[in-house]
Amino acid sequence: MTTFIFDGYDTAPLTILLAHGAGASMDSPSMTATAKALATAGFQVARFEFHYMAARRYGQRKPPPRAETVNPEYIKAIADLRARGVAGPLIIGGKSMGGRVASMVADEMFAKGEISGLICLGYPFHPPAKPEQLRTKHLADLKTPTLIFQGTRDEFGTKEEVATYGLSKAIEVIWLEDGDHDLKPRKSVSGFSTADHLKTLAGTVKAWTGRIVS
Repeated sequence: MTTFIFDGYDTAPLTILLAHGAGASMDSPSMTATAKALATAGFQVARFEFHYMAARRYGQRKPPPRAETVNPEYIKAIADLRARGVAGPLIIGGKSMGGRVASMVADEMFAKGEISGLICLGYPFHPPAKPEQLRTKHLADLKTPTLIFQGTRDEFGTKEEVATYGLSKAIEVIWLEDGDHDLKPRKSVSGFSTADHLKTLAGTVKAWTGRIVS
C-alpha cells in the first residue's frame, strides 16, 4: 500500500495527488509549501513517493530510475488512494519528474474517468543545458486538461523554448516571473516572493478546476 502525506480536509470537494521530483522527497520544503498552499485554497492534497525515494528512508540510496519505469507506481498510487476511501474528482501531478510521470499516465487515467486533470510543477522539458533532448513527444497529443507552472528562469525549459514545442491545446502553461525550477523567484529582482507565487499557483488551480470539473 502506498504511503501518503495528507494536507487539507478529507471533506474537500476535490483531491490533488502529487509526486516528488527526482532528487527531493515528498516532504521536501518545496513540496510541503506547495501542498499547504493548495490545501489553504480548499483542496485535499495527497503526496507520495516512488519506491526508489522511499528506500532512502531506510538507508538504501538509489539513483532516480528512468521516468517511464515508475509509471505503474503512479497508477498504483491512484488505486491505493481510492482504496483509502478518497472519492470524488481527482487531479494528478507532481514536481518535475513527478509531474512528467503523471503526464505519461494521465490520458489512460482520464479516458477511464479516474482523473479530471493534470498539474505539473516545473516540467522538465529537457535536461539543463541540453535543449535538444526533449521530453515532449507525448505532450503534443495530450487530451487531459493540464496546467503547467513554469518559472521564467527554469533551466529545464525557458519561455522562448516552450513556445516552439507545439504542445497540445489541452495544456495551459502558467509562467511565474523569475521563478527557478522550484518556482522560487529572487524577490530583490522580481518583487515576488515564493509565497506570492504559491498563492498565484493555488488560486489559478482553484479557478481552473472550477472550469474543468462539473
